[in-house]
Amino acid sequence: MYKITSYTTTLLLLLAATLATKKIQAQFDLEDSNTTASLRGIHNVGGGVAWASGTNGTVLRTEDGGYLWQTCTIPPGAEKLDFRGIQAFDENTAIVMSSGKGDLSRLYKTTDGCQTWKLLFTNPDKEGFWDAIKFHDRNFGVLLGDPVDGKFVIMLSFDGGQKWEKQTLKSTADINGEGAFAASNSSLLISSTNSRSFGTGGPGGSRIISVGSGPTDMYEGDVSKTKKLPWVAGQDAAQLPTHNRTNSSGVFSIAEDHRGTGTTVAVGGDYKRPEDRIDTAWRYDISRWDQTTHSFWVAAQTPPHGYRSSVAYEPTQKLWITVGPNGTDISRDDGKNWTPLKPSGYDPPDADKNWNALSLPFVVGPHGRIGRLRTIPNPQK
Repeated sequence: MYKITSYTTTLLLLLAATLATKKIQAQFDLEDSNTTASLRGIHNVGGGVAWASGTNGTVLRTEDGGYLWQTCTIPPGAEKLDFRGIQAFDENTAIVMSSGKGDLSRLYKTTDGCQTWKLLFTNPDKEGFWDAIKFHDRNFGVLLGDPVDGKFVIMLSFDGGQKWEKQTLKSTADINGEGAFAASNSSLLISSTNSRSFGTGGPGGSRIISVGSGPTDMYEGDVSKTKKLPWVAGQDAAQLPTHNRTNSSGVFSIAEDHRGTGTTVAVGGDYKRPEDRIDTAWRYDISRWDQTTHSFWVAAQTPPHGYRSSVAYEPTQKLWITVGPNGTDISRDDGKNWTPLKPSGYDPPDADKNWNALSLPFVVGPHGRIGRLRTIPNPQK
């Protein structure tokens, strides 16, 4: 009887430990943003400086790691604009991007800590729609827009956003209603100054389109040389294994880990079906070739537990984290398997939910939600 009881107790303890690892209890510390705007843009500069943006021309700034968020002056004529993306350079300098049809897509820049703004650029395409903006450094930036006349729009800047020129792409007549998503300003990834990728979705399925721009020594270290080069892009489109092919489904975010391993992860799903786990995460695995899609992109073995709009790598804790309206998930094996990250007993019960975008350690969401990531305990240690 004693041996049976001990054995049973051991099994129960092991079961309890196993269940505990499936719902790791750590989350975001919620911060006071002093706004009710829906926030989708977030950029952590470092040193305690971060910028956020959202609806109704909202721009926020912190210089103390999020203890106090300052409400910025609204850029001129931007009271009704939806600022989906923001790229900051320091505590005084940032460029904010609005998303909307035609001239509702605009860029504004501040150099005095958001006291004043200058209108840099307005979408010249009446049918265009901007989805994301990213800068590789203070000079080189990339602007991604939905297809116009059968071609995705890629705009390049070599002078910190003062001027923009369209990069020539080959015709993409096979896009079949395909587009990019402006859900978190992270559908665009700049791997280097001459290599960029973006995720797409729609009735044609999910793809990662990679755009190169000529020789590898194009202008690393010398931006001035780029102005003399023909910016005609080579383009490669990798089909991702997908089941859902709707206007509301696809890749919403793509990120790399910057460890030199080449690890890249993409997340998404169907924003109209946020509880659906189908087609919510993929990873680039050079060791695996998918015979169906003819690419190295493979679906996660254990996907996140719903639609996800943003993903990022946390180098200190060596894990990936992804967020969406119904929760947060983490992966410790480079996107193969995802585990729900639940609030602890002293967190608000919805601390894991209602998030749009990441720039770690910060996360933003609707109704002015801003959080800061805490250290996540590793049950395997």
